[in-house]
Amino acid sequence: MPKVTAPASPTRAEIEHILVPAESIGAVERSLSPIERITNLDWVRRGAILLLLASTWEGYARYLDNPLLLPTFSATLKALSSAAMEGNLLSRVWGSLQVLLLGYVLGVLLAGALSAFAVSSRFGGDLLSTLTSMFNPLPAIALLPLSMLWFGLGMPSLVFVIVHSVLWPVALNTQTGFLAVSETQRMAGRNYGLTGLPYVWRILVPAAFPSILAGLKIGWAFAWRTLIAAELVFGVASRSGGLGWFIFEHRNELQTDYVFAGLMMVILIGLFVEEVIFRTIAHRTVVRWGLER
Repeated sequence: MPKVTAPASPTRAEIEHILVPAESIGAVERSLSPIERITNLDWVRRGAILLLLASTWEGYARYLDNPLLLPTFSATLKALSSAAMEGNLLSRVWGSLQVLLLGYVLGVLLAGALSAFAVSSRFGGDLLSTLTSMFNPLPAIALLPLSMLWFGLGMPSLVFVIVHSVLWPVALNTQTGFLAVSETQRMAGRNYGLTGLPYVWRILVPAAFPSILAGLKIGWAFAWRTLIAAELVFGVASRSGGLGWFIFEHRNELQTDYVFAGLMMVILIGLFVEEVIFRTIAHRTVVRWGLER
């Protein structure tokens, strides 16, 4: 049998890489231009968007030339200033915020208690899932006639519908965040001997805080919209109310610029809560912890 010899390995040609002098590469980083520095600021970009929207509003309202249908942006600002300085707009806003904060805090506390109970036992998880499936799709404003029947005309009825609008989205997001916590983090908490509320507070809440924060934002938006809509109804019934009644009252008087001033106040409060309060909470928690960018 002839002897089989392995083929010779090919000879690889030698390759010599000539290093490029560092002086010829140029600057690896460069300083940003003033325009780039300005556009890198979040508040500048968002302010530019708001300025564009205000300019579009002003231009279209002037083109339409019908103050009863659509007042100009400048006329709305004038009405807002007049209602704040000479009218009762600020007192109406303060009355609405008092009711909103009370209902929002109660809803968040109830959602936290239900979520902690749900994560502690199988029955609690089934109970919360069933309740959220039943009541989360139910609009809070649909419960307004019942709340008026049960609690009468006044703050308790408003607080009831606000609690309903806050409770279920916050509880649902909190439960979703708890279920998404990794098993490694759960085992670490058990190895430290944590059980019950300490286990929920020290392990589950920090790990699930992005979902909890999203639920708080959704609950806030639902509560704010529900309050304004409910105040419209209560204003009709009891001749009193907050910011919603301010809008309804001036709508009846065909003062469209004041109606838009009330709507603008609703938007400004929403922007403040979203961009200042919740953004500050996010930067001091989930962004600092590395859970969000």
